[in-house]
Amino acid sequence: MSKPIELKVSKIENGTVIDHIEPGYALHVLKVLGITGKEGHVVAVVMNVRSSKMGRKDIVKVEGLELSKEQVDLIALISPRVTINIIRDYRVAKKFKVKPPERIDNLLKCVNPNCITNQPNEPVRSSFKMVSIKPLIYVCEYCGAKLTLADILTQIR
Repeated sequence: MSKPIELKVSKIENGTVIDHIEPGYALHVLKVLGITGKEGHVVAVVMNVRSSKMGRKDIVKVEGLELSKEQVDLIALISPRVTINIIRDYRVAKKFKVKPPERIDNLLKCVNPNCITNQPNEPVRSSFKMVSIKPLIYVCEYCGAKLTLADILTQIR
């Protein structure tokens, strides 16, 4: 029996490591970050690797990028077990677990086309309140329409 091959991903000097992403969701995380490959960032994506905590997980490393609050909130929506490591001078300067926000304001669109937040002549921003974490469900504070994980993934594609 041959020894398994170990894949090594080099350390980054400054940037962000997003760990414990739900398996198969790394590409959604890249979309949230706006990474297409043309920005010039060095990016490492590891998908469906073994994890003692999760069974399988994805990991994204991005050199030269620190996340905004909006990006962290969107990542928390699509993968609520994520751990984010901010790297400075090859060391972890800050490490935290994400948590889906209780409210989402002006980040996503209501799924109800008749909602006041979707009307072009209305200056009303979208606002959602979390009603369930498993399964993830938010409710529009204006019309009551439910926003699910599938709806969120559709909007960030």
